[in-house]
Amino acid sequence: MLRRAFLLAVLCLPAASPAAPPHKALLIDGQNNHKWQETTPVLKKVLEETGLFTVDVATTPPAGADMSRFLPDFAGYAVVVSNYNGEPWPAAVQAAFEKYVRGGGGFVSYHAANNAFPEWKAYNEMIGLGGWGNRNEKAGPYVRFRDGKMVREQKPGPGGHHGKAHAFVVTLRDLGHPITAGLPPVWMHAVDELYDSLRGPAVNMNVLATAYSDPATGGAGEHEPMLMTLGYGNGRVFHTTLGHYLEAMSCVGFRVTLTRGAEWAATGKVTQKVPGDFPKAGAVSMRR
Repeated sequence: MLRRAFLLAVLCLPAASPAAPPHKALLIDGQNNHKWQETTPVLKKVLEETGLFTVDVATTPPAGADMSRFLPDFAGYAVVVSNYNGEPWPAAVQAAFEKYVRGGGGFVSYHAANNAFPEWKAYNEMIGLGGWGNRNEKAGPYVRFRDGKMVREQKPGPGGHHGKAHAFVVTLRDLGHPITAGLPPVWMHAVDELYDSLRGPAVNMNVLATAYSDPATGGAGEHEPMLMTLGYGNGRVFHTTLGHYLEAMSCVGFRVTLTRGAEWAATGKVTQKVPGDFPKAGAVSMRR
């Protein structure tokens, strides 16, 4: 009798909800002053290992070739990840990308993607801060963390610089954002370029984390933005300056903030737990 009652109870249990399908991500590469042929496979692997994403790659023609053949369809994707720093996209592609993000699409700007498109107004609003590409005070202010707050500094000077690559401490400035919630407030990042002196419109921008650009390594002597979120229309943008080398991309801090940032850009939420091997202040933590 008890066995029959148990079987009836099991049969009456509600069916388990099917797992949500992974989010579709589009990763763009093809031109870069960095080794995109090496970094794109790592980005794809890191995102897909979470089980939250399937990643398609759209590769532009090489520099000097006919860019009119580059016609990605952004509409089918929850998030677009840029590993691109090269010639301007066709005007129709720029317009389609602006429409995609403004309409609620997610966007992740990875490392040198913030060097791209200095003349594209909407793109610079999306990324908030950019470097190189002849950016100067006309591009917008410098943004630094001083005396407990973010400071916009409008003065003449070039945009974009870094000193000697080295391991450095990343300090969270917004502990309550879904991307950073639960992460150690201070952690050590692997040997990497520490971007400084970025400048741009910096509107609708929230700086999640900074790092000190030490003059001893050729830096600017300022606490510089490393991780940022931005709003563009109804879209969400996550901007990470980290990840120049494969070594830097092996840092657990880089990988976790990248995947959490991509999930937030795609959905507005972060469901990923903080892994036990996330770095602390005293030591780098790596995954191969």
